[in-house]
Amino acid sequence: MSLSTTGPSGASFDAVTTLASLFTWRIGQTPDSTAYLGYDVVAAAWQPVSWRAMGENTARFRRALNQLGLERGARVALLLPNGIDAVCIDQAALALACVPVPMHALDNPGSIAYILADSDAAVLFIQTLAQWQAIADTGMALPALRHVILAEPGPANARSDARVLTLVEWLAAGASADEGVNPPGPDELAALVYTSGTTGKPKGVMLSHDNVLSNVKATLQRVAPVPEDVFLSFLPLSHTFERTAGYYLPIAAGCCVAHARSVAQLAEDMKTVRPTILISVPRIYERVYSVIQGKLATSPSRARLFAAAQDVGWRRFSRAQGLPATGSMPAVLDALLWPLLDKLVASTLREQFGGRLRVAVSGGAALSQAIAHCFLGLGINILQGYGMTETSPVVAANGLDDNDPATIGRALPGVEVRIGENRELQVRGRNVMRGYWKREADTAAAFTEGWLRTGDQAEIVDGRIRILGRIKEIIVTSTGEKIAPADLELAITSDALFEQAYALGDNKPFIACAVVLSREGWAALAASLGIDAQDAANLRAAPVLAAVLQRVRSLTAAFPHYAQPKAVILSLQPWTSENSLLTPTLKLKRMNLANHFADDIERTYRR
Repeated sequence: MSLSTTGPSGASFDAVTTLASLFTWRIGQTPDSTAYLGYDVVAAAWQPVSWRAMGENTARFRRALNQLGLERGARVALLLPNGIDAVCIDQAALALACVPVPMHALDNPGSIAYILADSDAAVLFIQTLAQWQAIADTGMALPALRHVILAEPGPANARSDARVLTLVEWLAAGASADEGVNPPGPDELAALVYTSGTTGKPKGVMLSHDNVLSNVKATLQRVAPVPEDVFLSFLPLSHTFERTAGYYLPIAAGCCVAHARSVAQLAEDMKTVRPTILISVPRIYERVYSVIQGKLATSPSRARLFAAAQDVGWRRFSRAQGLPATGSMPAVLDALLWPLLDKLVASTLREQFGGRLRVAVSGGAALSQAIAHCFLGLGINILQGYGMTETSPVVAANGLDDNDPATIGRALPGVEVRIGENRELQVRGRNVMRGYWKREADTAAAFTEGWLRTGDQAEIVDGRIRILGRIKEIIVTSTGEKIAPADLELAITSDALFEQAYALGDNKPFIACAVVLSREGWAALAASLGIDAQDAANLRAAPVLAAVLQRVRSLTAAFPHYAQPKAVILSLQPWTSENSLLTPTLKLKRMNLANHFADDIERTYRR
């Protein structure tokens, strides 16, 4: 483990038992080192913030939060982009033994209102007045919510709600407040993170300080960041993967974190920040790979050169990892070819990530083997891992010197895994959640004999875990979002236009759906668009697809943004047990439907 156990303050890392004390410990260890890089729009430059300055900033937030007189364990909801303010609020809440409730900024107002109500959040930190008004307009009763703090103030005359304050006003009001609060203990809650689960409303996963900190300490031993490392943070802090691996882990290791300006500016931020560690979902790697493939398609000679570099690089990687190497090219010849191929091809790919990336962690969803082989072969050290919100979240991961991309690696130190009934991967350890908020029955169902049920089928060979598939019918997009398809399908088929619906998008960048239109509904829709309903080709016509998609989006408006379908596939042929698309009990045969619509699905995501 690269982390020193003591430092100038004399404090021992082993003695750190909560996330609040972790932050204090880090400030004492390296007060003058750079903790964060934030982009200053006015100066058009990245500005460093030291750990000492972070401590001073957080103290201001802590005093202001303490002045509100919240009870111990009060829920503090955060709907903010990644940045210094979000870190300060989170750390202030943790220090006061409050419970952060991180939420996704892209979620719809109804879903956010539900989480605020279910968690009994006492305070909400939110970016804009417009966001708050959209939440308030849902009409959801929020009796526990006493304060709404706006990061970006809106027009003063628009703030009719007495609970609303600007961040500046709130900080000023608490400038002289007392800070005397007993710090949290290891078993107290450090977060209430809402996950959709498989069906029904979102569930609040209760994670204690010990749950998360034990996972941070275990991850340190597998990924081994060093103080000189620079992280680029762009996944939302509502994502437990980013929360643990991209936020608390760098605090433990004393690394610098740059908060990306936006996903749209991520490519530019990569080149200016030049990160050494990247925490990402597969979608980012997919985007880069897609751009590469698009460029290669226009130049056969470049495609051949790229393929040669990838093949040679993959063989070199496989030999170094002790994996079976494809092809019969002698190692000595690969070694002679590589310097030229590295200069012409591989270095160009690495420059897309800033040129000094040494670890690229991929989690939240499966990464395709084609992309893994390409990037690993060309010198991007992708480490695939596996976890879930309920496990704080990391269960297993590959390491730099023990990396088999066909697996999710080995279980982290202190995390136990086993294969249970129906080949289900089950987990036990200090990182496993305390349970679901207010849901005793769901909590009980999530465990068997003290082991957490993951819902994923797996096999364990020589200590490495390979995921085989999901027991639960749940879609995991390549951005790591989890969606229960049955709920979407029920919402869509509530409209008489749609006789049947099949939601899809596993390991894809967005949700799509295939639907069977009723004959009468199709005739009426075609007539309204001035289209011949007898011509089956019109089921792919752009105006038709746009009209149906708009209807589907309207029907699924209550779902989170990421769960709403972005594309539709239309059919008039019903799915039956006779054509093998339904079970005898009329349930969807998802694998058969995926094969049935394979060409349409490929065309949809290619477009």
